[in-house]
Amino acid sequence: MNQSMNNDEEHASGSAGPHGELLLRTLAMPADTNPSGDIFGGWLMSQMDMAGAMLVRELTRGRCVTVAVDAFKFQQPVKVGDAVGCHGRVIRIGTTSVTLKLEVWVKPRTPTGDPQKPRFQVTEAIFTYVAVDEAGKKRPVPDSARAAG
Repeated sequence: MNQSMNNDEEHASGSAGPHGELLLRTLAMPADTNPSGDIFGGWLMSQMDMAGAMLVRELTRGRCVTVAVDAFKFQQPVKVGDAVGCHGRVIRIGTTSVTLKLEVWVKPRTPTGDPQKPRFQVTEAIFTYVAVDEAGKKRPVPDSARAAG
């Protein structure tokens, strides 16, 4: 979670960039488009859910399920070929749940591969996961997760 602190410090100093740790990075592909040719919002939501679930699974040392998604905001479209990065940070750890703030930032594809083209944020949301046992029943989040959070 060191990267999370570094990115938060960058925000505090005024430079733009993601909050939190890079949890998942992928490439937007033609199969992920909507009828207008932009990347389908549902695909972005699923990438965020997977990214968040991987972090929560590590924190809770086991199975977790998504129970809520709040305040989803799509700010800009994602295009085929864009590099998509899901960043996240823990905002709350409860007795059985973990709540994350997840953001998606894009490094746009350029015809010339221009490395100077700036990345930009396309969406963010609050995801809440609950730790469950093999029977699907709620279980406590380990104390070690609360100490790390």
